[in-house]
Amino acid sequence: MFGLLLHTVLLALATLDTVNAALPTISVKGAKFFANGQQFFIKGVAYQGTPSDPLVDTQQCQLDATLMQSIGANSIRVYHIDPYSNHDGCMNAFASAGIYVWLDLDTFNTTIVQTAPTWTDTQFIAFVEVMDIFAGYKNLAGFWIGNEVINEVGGSSSAPFIKAAVHDMKEYMAAKSYRRIPIGYSAADIAELRPMLQNYLTCGSDYNASIDFFGLNSYEWCGDSSYQTSGYAILQAMSQDYPVPTFFSETGCNVSPPRTFTDQAAIFGPNMTGTWSGSIIYEWCEEMNNYGLVNYPNGQIYNGAPQPLQPDFDNLSNQWKNINPSGVAESAYTPSLTAPGCPLPTGGWGVNGNVPLPTLDQSVVEAYALSGVKPTQVATTASSSTSVAAQTTVASSSAPTTAAAVENKSLSTATLPRPTTTTSRALGAKVAVQVGSGLLWWIPGLLV
Repeated sequence: MFGLLLHTVLLALATLDTVNAALPTISVKGAKFFANGQQFFIKGVAYQGTPSDPLVDTQQCQLDATLMQSIGANSIRVYHIDPYSNHDGCMNAFASAGIYVWLDLDTFNTTIVQTAPTWTDTQFIAFVEVMDIFAGYKNLAGFWIGNEVINEVGGSSSAPFIKAAVHDMKEYMAAKSYRRIPIGYSAADIAELRPMLQNYLTCGSDYNASIDFFGLNSYEWCGDSSYQTSGYAILQAMSQDYPVPTFFSETGCNVSPPRTFTDQAAIFGPNMTGTWSGSIIYEWCEEMNNYGLVNYPNGQIYNGAPQPLQPDFDNLSNQWKNINPSGVAESAYTPSLTAPGCPLPTGGWGVNGNVPLPTLDQSVVEAYALSGVKPTQVATTASSSTSVAAQTTVASSSAPTTAAAVENKSLSTATLPRPTTTTSRALGAKVAVQVGSGLLWWIPGLLV
């Protein structure tokens, strides 16, 4: 009996590995995504309704993935996970449904914060934990370096810290010989900062300091709108010559219910598919802000078979079923766009060109990549972080952490600044959630 059970378990694991391996990885070439030689367009849903890791309950993931697959979804966006949990079952459940995962690297208390930006080795290690766990999954489409870090017009001084994090995580990825997993940024929809922000995040000649894709959290298309009146024509114009893929990392305005999702025809239509790579609908599960596509038995999120909320669920399904952008073959695509110039201070933008970045001492990145051990086994202290003086320049770190510190110190438990709220139009009311020994402000409808 035991031998039969062991054989069944091993066969199931082998089947899961085969499914994951069969799904082609996502790569970036110029301003487009590709999978298995064909252009990839994102049809996704935001998949996280509580602070808890949504990728640990295999049975629940299988139920959700099956229903997502039925409406044509090929992607989910996950905002926060627990790197010390096992994610094999859920990642393979989504892989078997042909669904990719776009995952944030930060945790609740290690995100870069607009009002007090830092990029320390403590944050770096937390990001590394997530990257190490998920880098091996074939259906890991990309990592987010941050979500709406800049959420006010005056917040551009935190932008160099975003680029510093991108740089160090790409250095680490290369040192670990991982595949080149795309790293991007998800921006709040602040007209006064575009296109300066998107251009800044790709400007300069250093590949490691440039994002690989740009996501926009936009709720401009509401109710019975159109390509012109919604503002999508303006978004298209601002992204026309952008050198990396662009897509809607959150969308789905609900101010005029029911949601008809007619914006999907525009996003995947001839006006935008040359520039935009799809959209992620906010959101899968119903919360207090009424953006959900499904709810669950007894009103408990991620607890049993998902139940479609009508008519929104069918409206989205019908839109996606009639949308099949062809794109271009990777072999026929030759990128011609180049990196934009780094913007100078103007309007709400305050960073003065290609300023020095507050990156970590590279010996720390290299030493940690070579150590091959978990963060709980590695010695380090939080390095001093710098600020952007008068929003125009960035000074180098006054106390960089050395490789010796990585080997000889214990992990710092210094408290990092709490995440701030964002300008997302999907926000609900704040509630306090117990995390460890303290309270975390959780905003139903958005994770920060």
